[in-house]
Amino acid sequence: MVPSPLPAFETITTRELAPGAQYRQFIDRRGPLIAHVIQVDLRRADLELRHLRAHDQLRSRETVTSMVRRRAGARPTDSILAAVNADFFDLKTGETENNQVIAGEWWKGLKVTDSPYDTYDNVHVQFALDSARRPYIDRFILDGKAWARSAIATPITTVNRNPAGLPEGVALYTARFGATTPRDTARLTAEAAMIATGRRGDTLLFVRRGNITATSGSSIPTNGAILAGYGDRAKEVSAMAAGDTVKILLSTLPRSPYGAPLSLVIGGWPRILRDGQDVAVDAATVEGTISRNAEARHPRTAIGFSRDSTTLFLLVVDGRSQRSVGVTLVELAAIMRELGAWQAMNFDGGGSTTMAIDGAVVNAPSDPTGEREIGSALALVRKR
Repeated sequence: MVPSPLPAFETITTRELAPGAQYRQFIDRRGPLIAHVIQVDLRRADLELRHLRAHDQLRSRETVTSMVRRRAGARPTDSILAAVNADFFDLKTGETENNQVIAGEWWKGLKVTDSPYDTYDNVHVQFALDSARRPYIDRFILDGKAWARSAIATPITTVNRNPAGLPEGVALYTARFGATTPRDTARLTAEAAMIATGRRGDTLLFVRRGNITATSGSSIPTNGAILAGYGDRAKEVSAMAAGDTVKILLSTLPRSPYGAPLSLVIGGWPRILRDGQDVAVDAATVEGTISRNAEARHPRTAIGFSRDSTTLFLLVVDGRSQRSVGVTLVELAAIMRELGAWQAMNFDGGGSTTMAIDGAVVNAPSDPTGEREIGSALALVRKR
């Protein structure tokens, strides 16, 4: 790979992490600004992006370097070249705010992003890979459906999240959620236990087991799931009799352009480049960003890819120090475009901003205590 020109920046360090993967550190003395970028050739079959969760749990926090060490120990045949922090998360629980698909499995599915900071309820942008390793950036929403005896599908509102506050809805709870479903006493409820029996293409197959419960807090089978109906949707779940085959299809809107299922989905906020154009200036209108985040200079983490979708860019910008002041979202978009990105989005930043290479942090985390425990990370892996 030939590095893209950055006329305003001075390259300090260049390092090949593996064939097809290069790291650079560069500075802009006018800022002053220190940034780090990893450039990846997505055409290489031996390089893979993996979505990491803190302690492999839906709700937990862990540093990027700890996630890398743990994963390296679990799969010693693979080499984790680098990793960056990813989605925004709840500081108390570590649960991330957007859809999560890890190795093709839906850990969390939403219609509207879980964020306490939006100026209005909406869906945030997400980065995705399909099963053919093609990258996408879009505002994906869960498109879930369940079928039993009826030819009419029951819509699934959420995966591993209670659709609280709505008059009706259907949730799918898997063992990733925990031992039991959440308590809900505000609406009519029906919970149906299901045992997994396999899959047909991208459709999950279950068999209904046991009685329908009219209360929440059911035990979630470790080898299955609970389908919970709330409000008027409880009637549809109650109609699924013991022994019925239940088909579950979990997808997204918009669809993958090539029809292939998404194997990785990881969120952020907001999109900063669309088709080579800086759209960060419109983020407050489109995705409800708040000014103290978007328009102030902070440490930042971003992801993007080239016009032909063959080159990935992972960027970290240091901030909140005399050596590097950080960037606004508009400035972040400009850097990504200079690097060669055609599509790009912002990951969590501030004290969460972290880039690790070979298990060691290479940027300067801005928290006084150093590397922050976060909810999720995106790793670049070299497969053996």
